Amino acid sequence: MTVEALPANQPATFYRGAGRIAGFRTVPALDDRPEDWVGSVTTRFGLAPSGLSTLADGRVLAEAIAADPRWWLGPERTDPGVLVKLLDAGQRLPLHVHPDRRFANAHLASPYGKTEAWVIVSARPGAYVHLGFARDVTAGELAGWVSGQQTGAMLAATNKVPVAAGDAILCPAGLPHAIGDGILLVEVQEPTDFSVLLEYEGFGLADGHLGLGYDLALQCVDRGAWTPERLAGLRGTRRLLPEAADEFFTARRVQGGERLEQGFSVLVVVSGQGRLTGEKDDLALRRGDTLLVPYAAGSLLLDGEIEVIRLAAGHSART
Repeated sequence: MTVEALPANQPATFYRGAGRIAGFRTVPALDDRPEDWVGSVTTRFGLAPSGLSTLADGRVLAEAIAADPRWWLGPERTDPGVLVKLLDAGQRLPLHVHPDRRFANAHLASPYGKTEAWVIVSARPGAYVHLGFARDVTAGELAGWVSGQQTGAMLAATNKVPVAAGDAILCPAGLPHAIGDGILLVEVQEPTDFSVLLEYEGFGLADGHLGLGYDLALQCVDRGAWTPERLAGLRGTRRLLPEAADEFFTARRVQGGERLEQGFSVLVVVSGQGRLTGEKDDLALRRGDTLLVPYAAGSLLLDGEIEVIRLAAGHSART
C-alpha cells in the first residue's frame, strides 16, 4: 500500500471547537480541539514542532518526505506546497489577515504567503463569514481600530457573507476575514501559519502582529472596498474554486467512478463510502477519512456512492 490513512493531528490553539471534528472523523479525535492539520509539514508560528503530521507507523511526515522526496512528491517538486486543515468554529474567529508572498518574502523569510480557501462541510442555519471591507478604509482608521481593539467598528465595516454546506470560497492573502461560529470546513492554503490578528483582546491574546509590530504588519492588509460583484468572483462557477486559486492550490470534487491522476495530494472524504484502488492500493473509504496520496501511488480509481475533496499544490508553488 502507498496511500496513507491519517490519524488526527490537532495542535492546541486559542479558540474553541464544538466537537465537530471528532464527530466527522473515522479515527479518534479530541472534542475540544478546533483544527486537524492533515498531512502537514508546516509548524505553528513560533511553536515548532507543533503542527507536523505523524504517519500511522510513527514517522514524522516531513522527515519521511525529506528522506525520499521523489517517491512522495514526484520529480518536479521539492516540498508539498500546500497545507490542508479541518476547521471547527465553535465560536466566531477573530478578524484577521494573512500576508501575501511578496510581504512574506520581504519580512518573514518565506517564499509562501497564506492565500487560502474554504470548502464548507456543514453549517448551522444562518451561518456566515466576514469577508473583506465593504468600503474603503484608511490606514489611520484601521490602525486606530486595532490599537483600541474597537471590534464592533471593525466588524461593522466588513461584508457578512452567508454560507451553507457545499459552498466553496477563495480568500486571497491580504483580505480581512473571520469565520463565524457553527461551521465545519475543509481549509486549503499555502503552507504557512502567518496570521495578523486585527482583534485579539477578546481571545486571551496580547497581540497578533507576527513579531513585526503593527506599524509594519498592517501594511499587508487589503483596505479596499469589496463589492458584492467582487465577492462573487471568489466562488467557482462550473468548478469548485475560481481560476485565481490555481496559482496557489487546487481543490476538486471527485465522485465514485472518477479517476485521480498521478500526483501528491490530500483527500478528505466528505460523504458516502466506497473504495480507492490502484496498482498498489485497495482501500475502503467512508465519510470522515483523510488520506495522503504520494506520487508513487500512480493513477487511482474512486468507486462507490462517495464524494471526496482532492487538494494539491498550485502551479506556482515552489518546485
